[in-house]
Amino acid sequence: MSLTSIPAVRHTRATHPVTWTLSGFGDEIDPDPSVQVAVLQALGAAFIEVRSAWGTNVVDLDDDQLEKLRSTLVGQNMAVSAVASPIGKVDVSLDAELEVERLRRIIRVAHALETPNIRVFSFFRGEGVSVESTRDAVMLRMRLLADEAEKEGIVLLHENEKDIYGDTPERVLDLVESVGSPALRLAWDNANFVQVGARPFTDGYAMLRPYLDYLQVKDAVAATGEVVPAGRGDGELLETLTALRDDGYSGFASLEPHLAAQHALGGFSGPTAFGEAARAFAGLLADIGVTTK
Repeated sequence: MSLTSIPAVRHTRATHPVTWTLSGFGDEIDPDPSVQVAVLQALGAAFIEVRSAWGTNVVDLDDDQLEKLRSTLVGQNMAVSAVASPIGKVDVSLDAELEVERLRRIIRVAHALETPNIRVFSFFRGEGVSVESTRDAVMLRMRLLADEAEKEGIVLLHENEKDIYGDTPERVLDLVESVGSPALRLAWDNANFVQVGARPFTDGYAMLRPYLDYLQVKDAVAATGEVVPAGRGDGELLETLTALRDDGYSGFASLEPHLAAQHALGGFSGPTAFGEAARAFAGLLADIGVTTK
């Protein structure tokens, strides 16, 4: 499908049944993976996105912790949609090889948890450093990361986090096209686009849809940047979800509510707020005739 032929948004129900796979950031619920899984399963999810366990980020899990996590998930019949790594959430001036080495550690986690997907970012910069001046360094580092992923059969899902190189639709497109690797795809986040002044669907959907492999579900208010449940902010969630439905998206929808706290390496909601976020998302999907499994 060419970019110009993507259909206009229609808020009507789908003619044919459309089902997406529900997942969620477990550590937004509780530090304990057993609690994370129990809440997600109560909400109808059979997948989890893993960012930390028992308060330890995935990049720092030792072999014993990783095996305990793997056994916990297997024992509760929970599969992993992606590893939500912090790769690329460091200053671009640091030695490029340091982040490649951290990725190797994350790949070990992804293989153990039997997922090909690892979320990544495209680097912060120092105060007063222009984003344009970091472009070459970012592209070099992202190419090195993509090379490592290609060798290991891994897909890097770039999230459009605010204040990294790839935070606006235009720079996300520059990034994914310039690196040009089948191992670098996009995790789409409506709220993050709002927080950098973009209109997610209006400004970014058509240009980025060919590279979009993964949906992270959260919304935000443009005036304040506050993160809110899906459909209650300015993130054009309904337009985005309807377009995804109409052009055949069939992948993961991963809840990342950030309703209680957010910080550089993640966020937190708690079980109650996480459930509120899940119900808000389910309401939007019901309006357009999409179900989850």
